[in-house]
Amino acid sequence: MSETALDLEAMLERFRERAAAVRTRTLPPVGGEERQRFIDQAQNDFQDFAIVGDAEASLDDGVLTLRIDLGGTSGG
Repeated sequence: MSETALDLEAMLERFRERAAAVRTRTLPPVGGEERQRFIDQAQNDFQDFAIVGDAEASLDDGVLTLRIDLGGTSGG
């Protein structure tokens, strides 16, 4: 890792922005199976970015840990 400190909150904010961008992405002029593949990929992209964006991050001794509440009972 470079000497530049990792800004965890900025990293998580970028993931939140990516999730929002996927959610508002326009559908290209494709049809049939291609259209469904695009929709499926967009849903997967949104889910992945949103999960990471909602994480609590910590960096301890060079180890990045993302704590993610998949139960929806987070207090934060």
